[in-house]
Amino acid sequence: MKGLLGRKLGMTQVFTADGTLIPVSVVEVLPNVVLQKKTMESDNYEAVQLGVADVKEQRANKSEIAHAAKANTAPKKFVREIRGSEMMEHEVGAVLTAGIFAAGEFVDVSGTSRGKGYNGAIVRGNQKTGPKAHGSGYHRGIGSLASQGIIPTIKKGGVMPGQHGGFTTTNQHLEIVKIDEENNYILIKGNIPGPRRGFVEIKSTVKRVKSKDPVELVDYAKEDSNNA
Repeated sequence: MKGLLGRKLGMTQVFTADGTLIPVSVVEVLPNVVLQKKTMESDNYEAVQLGVADVKEQRANKSEIAHAAKANTAPKKFVREIRGSEMMEHEVGAVLTAGIFAAGEFVDVSGTSRGKGYNGAIVRGNQKTGPKAHGSGYHRGIGSLASQGIIPTIKKGGVMPGQHGGFTTTNQHLEIVKIDEENNYILIKGNIPGPRRGFVEIKSTVKRVKSKDPVELVDYAKEDSNNA
């Protein structure tokens, strides 16, 4: 399994050579530094710890500074582990870029979803509202929570009012539309978790289909030079 850390910049759209519009998320992939390697001998599992986005030393504690110094780099703002033997070929201090992926590959993207505060069951669980008439006495309540008297308790798993968003979530099997290693960004088809400027983790998909033929995008720079 391959993996990278990046930062969501927003969404846009691109066009294929046959005119098909593809909505894409733009992920900035700054150079990822390998901070540590976990091995079966020392940790009972294999993983590579990656870090991205430098932090000023005065904003980091001594342990973070010492940990980053082993890789000859500055402390990092976003640090995650990528499990799998495929990443073990990279040594501590190595720098990974968007080039480890290719257009047409499918990935799973994890991030912290946009926090929306405390919401009721209608917003949080997409439940229906009650009658709109003034005398109904019920409009946006959660409804009955009874279990028909058989078990006088509330069953687990029901949709209740509570914190909406702000949790780690993953969108699976998303297609990489374009890789731009020179400008440090990846275009991923569809939406990915998190707000703008939020950090995300991009990993090879766990689904059966791992890749497909990449789509041919319109090259506007080439067309402008031809028109000139």
